[in-house]
Amino acid sequence: MSQTRRPTPSSSLPTLAERGRVPTLAVLLCIFMLTVTPFLGGLIQGQTGNLARNILYACGTAVLLGQVWRGSVWAWRITLSLCMAAGLLVFIVGMLAGSVSWQGWVISIAGIAFLLLGTALVATPAIRAFLDARWLSRTSAGRQANRDQAAKEAGRR
Repeated sequence: MSQTRRPTPSSSLPTLAERGRVPTLAVLLCIFMLTVTPFLGGLIQGQTGNLARNILYACGTAVLLGQVWRGSVWAWRITLSLCMAAGLLVFIVGMLAGSVSWQGWVISIAGIAFLLLGTALVATPAIRAFLDARWLSRTSAGRQANRDQAAKEAGRR
């Protein structure tokens, strides 16, 4: 009697989480570039009035997005909230400015880009699978470290 076996998934085929690595990195980099573009544009034009504050904002954004990449749920939630709030605000301001000048339409497009990038962090299956895997590994690693620490302290007693 022969048994039919299901084909096992090949190890050469990437899982959904592995395929989400590049799109996640692309979305996070686009969010960073969209955030620092006004600052860089001002620098190119020679506007250095708020240089220290803008560098601080750029560094804070990089740290926040780095935490999202590492698998922090709170950083993901903050990033998502800021993308949605900033996107809506920038879009509305751009629409108001668009009635006076064509540059307002460019600003509106930036607002839509923020909204789309924030939505991509939630709605793209590969990105969600990648972030879920990061969250799970980070949570498992944290629990294991706590268990190791508790075992070490119990051994001292």
